[in-house]
Amino acid sequence: MEISVRKVAQVILMGHELDRAEGELRAFLDRLNEDEATELVALFWIGRGSFEADDWDEAVATARAEATVPTADYLLGSPHFSDHLEAGAEAMGLDIADAEDDLM
Repeated sequence: MEISVRKVAQVILMGHELDRAEGELRAFLDRLNEDEATELVALFWIGRGSFEADDWDEAVATARAEATVPTADYLLGSPHFSDHLEAGAEAMGLDIADAEDDLM
């Protein structure tokens, strides 16, 4: 996985504070490289139930092929995107809690 657990945790934390952190979150997402942004969308889709964790490679390939809008616009336009990212991270066995604690 190209995107670090720390970056995923940071997106989740800022997403939960969207009222005050939207600008910062958009800037953070805009700085992700293509692989990181693609994997973040794939992780979101796994958490949303569009793919299973076992389908990671397919989710990443689909996210890459279907990318038509900036990642920030796509994620922020999706209700509960932070919750879906948390669920996706859990499904993939990522320890987001420790990374979130380090960021607080």
